[in-house]
Order: sequence, then C-alpha cells, then structure tokens
Amino acid sequence: MVERTTRNLSGATVIVTGASSGIGAAAAHRFAALGATVAVVGRSVPATKAVAQSAGGHAHFADFSRLDDVRRLAAELLERYPRIDVLANNAGALFSSHGLTPDGHERTFQIGHLAPFLLTTLLLDNLKQSPDARVIQTGSNVYRGGRIDLDDLNSTRRRYRMMRVYSMTKLATLLFTQELARRIHGTTVTTTAFHPGMTATNAFRDNRLASVLTHSWLSPAITPEKGAEPLLYLATTDDPGSVNGRYFHRFKHEEPRNDQARDAEPASKLWEHSAQLTQAPNWRVTH
Repeated sequence: MVERTTRNLSGATVIVTGASSGIGAAAAHRFAALGATVAVVGRSVPATKAVAQSAGGHAHFADFSRLDDVRRLAAELLERYPRIDVLANNAGALFSSHGLTPDGHERTFQIGHLAPFLLTTLLLDNLKQSPDARVIQTGSNVYRGGRIDLDDLNSTRRRYRMMRVYSMTKLATLLFTQELARRIHGTTVTTTAFHPGMTATNAFRDNRLASVLTHSWLSPAITPEKGAEPLLYLATTDDPGSVNGRYFHRFKHEEPRNDQARDAEPASKLWEHSAQLTQAPNWRVTH
C-alpha cells in the first residue's frame, strides 16, 4: 500500500459496511492496524463475526435489502458510538435477474444506493461531532454508462440487464456524493467516492460465470487488499476539503464522465426522491 498521509486514526471510530469479506474486510483490518475502533458491518453473521474478531473490531449485522434493518443498525451504532469519524459505505451487490426487496425496490438499487443513503442521513448528526469526519463511498467506473430515470428506479420498463442496473446504481452513488457534499458544506464532514479497480470480491456471487472469471488466476482483478487502498487513502489524506464531493479512479481524481454527473439538478432530484422512498431525514444544512 502506498502511504500518503500523516493522519492519526488512534481513538477514531470507523464504520465499514459490506465488511464480511472483500474490500470491506481488508479495510477493516487496515483501519484497526492504524489504531481505530472499527465497526464491522455485514449481512452474514458468522463471516462478520470472524472479520471483527481477527481485526479486533466490533461486529454489527444488517441486511441492506430491508430498510427496517438499516434503521435498526443506525440506532445500534448511534447508541454505541457517540462520535463517528469515518463512515465507509462499501456494501453492494448485483443480481443476474430482476427482483424486488421486501420494501418494494429493485434489489441492486436498494442495497447499493437507498440503504447507504438512509444509513448516512441517520448518522450525520454523530458524524458532525467529529472535527474531521469523512463519508467515503465505494463506487465503480461503470457509472460512466449509467442513466438515472426517476420514473423507473425499479427497472421494470425495459428488459432487465444486470450491468445496466449496476451502472445506474453506481451513478447514483456518485450523484449522492456530490449532493451530500453540497448539503454538508460548512460542517466538519466531507465526502468522496472512489473506484477501487476491478477487484476479486463476492459482488458477482449471483452470476456464476462472472464470479468464476473474476476469481480465475487469469483474471486481471486485483486483490481485496489492493482494492481497499484508495479507501484508506481517502480516509486518512491530510486535506479532505480538497477532495470533498469528488470521484477518484483509484488514487487519481476524475472529472465526471457522465452528463447527469456534470449537472447539479439530477443529484438534487435523486436526493429528494431517495429521501421520500426511504423516509429518511431530508438532511439540509442551515447556513
């Protein structure tokens, strides 16, 4: 890992979602090694417990396909951690066939956008208690081909295609980051999104062929440890204000390569729509 920081995480509280394996698990271990108190959040109870135990962190369980579970998780985190210094929204999934969550939303979109949106807004007051809080979102360069249609977030108007829905979800991650940066301007909280690079994780577990290809020794995919490097960098860089609201391809800042990501209006509309769908606090800074 390239060390690019002098920020001390000793005593800091770091929450990592999607941490039962892959990038999240690797990041949890690295944060703990830097002295942070780490909340390891995952859906699988045995896997999450194992990561928390090996990293010296605390295990928390949540199924992001259920928004009530996200609310329960947020209440649990707020009770245990009065101040949160880093929230790493890393959980995500993609599915080879169309399906709705118990909340009535398309699964990829809820797990990858609506659930982290809800969790973040519920934790913002605690994040504000930190003099240097950071919300970091795991994105993907597939956002470039994404398109947000607020009238079809459940992807029912066209034939379901896994990568089209995943691209839309990752575009939503970028728009959420941009709009969150605008709404928290003037506070001690900053936010960034990043593309880790093609990483050998369990994200493709619902698609056997993609999973096999990703984990093949012939695959160009990098290890979860390398995939976690940009997350560690953004959580510890010395000047978070300079990266606030921005998107990184690994360690390099990238100007948005998507028309909707170059315009503030789609991000604002998506925020309002997401707040309505999740019944989240429609968080706005009063200047």
